[in-house]
Amino acid sequence: MEETLEYAIGIQDFRTVREEGYVYVDKTHYIAKLLRSKSRYCFLARPRRFGKSLFLSTLQYFFEGRRELFKGLAVDTMDWDWESYPVLRLDLNPEKYEEKGRLDILYDNAFRKWEKEYDVDHIAGSFSSRFGNIIEAAHKKTGKQVVILVDEYDKPLVANINNKENIGHYRENLSSVYSNFKSSAEHIRLVFLTGVSRFGKLSVFSDLNNLVDLSFLDEYADVCGITEKEMLDNLRIGIIRLAEKEGIGQDYALLQLKKNYDGYRFSKNGSDIYNPWSLLNAMKDSDISNFWNDTGLPKIVAETLKRVNADLESMFDTYCTLDDLKGLDLITPQPLALLYQTGYLTIKSYNPKIKRYRLGIPNEEVKKGLFNVLLPYYIKCRSDEEAKKLVGDMVVYFILGEPDKAMKCMQAYFAGIHFKMKMDNENNFHNAFFLLMDLVGLETETESATSDGSIDITVKTDDYIYVIELKYDGSAEQALKQIEEKKYDRKFQMDGRHIIRIGVNFSSETRCIEDWKIER
Repeated sequence: MEETLEYAIGIQDFRTVREEGYVYVDKTHYIAKLLRSKSRYCFLARPRRFGKSLFLSTLQYFFEGRRELFKGLAVDTMDWDWESYPVLRLDLNPEKYEEKGRLDILYDNAFRKWEKEYDVDHIAGSFSSRFGNIIEAAHKKTGKQVVILVDEYDKPLVANINNKENIGHYRENLSSVYSNFKSSAEHIRLVFLTGVSRFGKLSVFSDLNNLVDLSFLDEYADVCGITEKEMLDNLRIGIIRLAEKEGIGQDYALLQLKKNYDGYRFSKNGSDIYNPWSLLNAMKDSDISNFWNDTGLPKIVAETLKRVNADLESMFDTYCTLDDLKGLDLITPQPLALLYQTGYLTIKSYNPKIKRYRLGIPNEEVKKGLFNVLLPYYIKCRSDEEAKKLVGDMVVYFILGEPDKAMKCMQAYFAGIHFKMKMDNENNFHNAFFLLMDLVGLETETESATSDGSIDITVKTDDYIYVIELKYDGSAEQALKQIEEKKYDRKFQMDGRHIIRIGVNFSSETRCIEDWKIER
């Protein structure tokens, strides 16, 4: 398509996108795929800001027979009657659900509108019975089976994941309304639900045994988000403008976009996916910034990880089964499932020999956001802002080649270690040190092999390579001497960057970095 310069930031209505000329990445071939599958009950989980709402809106206008909106798109060539079906679209996203009555208000507003549209007498009764009456009346009045679209079906549950009382209330509320999907089956053409997770225990779909979960299927892997090909086909002008504004080449601009916004994968053999929210914001602003991290529920994630006492060090490059990712237990959430469903971890590869998925952090933008989410878990500084400033200053000093100042920041940072962070052996200290260096965005390697051992930590910037040896209840002199005796820096002699050796000692008694020595 010929690209315009209007990007649909926050616009989730397909008609608006099409009629007002916004850039649209064509996903309508998935509608044809969906119809060919003849699935009547479908569920799709994706992280926030990945285009789920826009896809539901696309389905809505398709089933309403609005063919003029689909002119030139893939589904326009499909053999379809383009007749209008009654569509009931329920969007649970706008409310926060901090109080128990918020969902009732949302239901009542939607149901009153549909009762009027389909000539249903409004009578006192449960929301479940009212919804069932609406479905039946819509079918009888139009002669067409009903299409039901539910956006963010799980928002009331996610919002209350740390409130057991509210979870029980909302679980029963949702379950009673959703029970109509089975009891009203004769009146239903399609049910399509989106959300963050298909919850395992406390399922609101306990009676719906024919629900098809599209979330991990290869054939639907790209239904939301933007592939690299789609980016190059649809966003070329934006990429050119970004490169011009930043004074960089287009190839480098593409590299930065990939580094910051690509890296998601949702199935065994799916493509790498760019976060559409971040990518389109980068096109609009002609700027590589952090757009996604301020749009979601990081506080809920952090509080949940605290509550279940998650072992975070082991999770950022790990293997798991599909069952580990499919459902989220609301009572005792598993950290891997929680971080995957909320977009902080993603599938990096699949190993068929062991039948395990390898998980990792998707990209630099998410890595920085994840660090801010985890900061209160690991560190108990006087304020989050203080901790963020320490980290920001540390990064700057490493980049500028001022390691003594950088280590002073790190010492102050470790001085605020939360009591739950296990620092009772050398391995845990290594993990925590690496976690900090890696999450702040510095290029970091751990246990880098040499001919005479392995380097504990290697940190690289554009101008410097830091070779760091860590000791636990030893001395900085011992650590620095080990670097020299084993010639750990020899492998970098031809690199051209300045090499700086740092020996660091951690004290188990004070639970802090005791001292360090630097040699250039």
